[in-house]
Amino acid sequence: MKNDCKFLIAILTVVLVILAACGDSSDESSAALDGPSHANQNTNADSSNVDSKANDSIDNTNTGNLKEEYLKKLNDAKKEMKASRKEVEGKTTYAMKKIEGDRYDVWDGLLNEIYGVLKKQLSAEEMDQLRKEQRKWLDDRDDTAKEASLKYKGGTMEQLEYVMVRNNLTKERCFELVEDYLK
Repeated sequence: MKNDCKFLIAILTVVLVILAACGDSSDESSAALDGPSHANQNTNADSSNVDSKANDSIDNTNTGNLKEEYLKKLNDAKKEMKASRKEVEGKTTYAMKKIEGDRYDVWDGLLNEIYGVLKKQLSAEEMDQLRKEQRKWLDDRDDTAKEASLKYKGGTMEQLEYVMVRNNLTKERCFELVEDYLK
């Protein structure tokens, strides 16, 4: 009986450690640098909702201008994200971190989607140039976010500021790629 209790406690401890490690979003793994971002592949209701709306409007690319469709898609996402941010104003830091994590998933997914379309549209030379530019942009984005978060170093707002800056820069990059490269 005593051994069963110790075994059960050990199993429970291992499970809790695994669950705690899975829930830590601050340690993102890097995707191959072929893509536009160090992809955070978490899925959630907000990002799948935006993705499904986007796929509906993008599936039939022969009927309209792809650039205009993506601009509409990005503007719609921007409105949704603004509304979701307002919902947590004045709430706990935890709630704000959660919503910013969800927002990052949406913008990162859109960035990856746009990059995938550009792979099909651009010539090999243009894509190589964009890939180099994108790698530099990633480093700059992350450095800028880190620098901005340092004003809260050691505080509960440090990670929130980091993710918020990354969100804003990723959103801006989505618009840049559509405006500058998408045909």
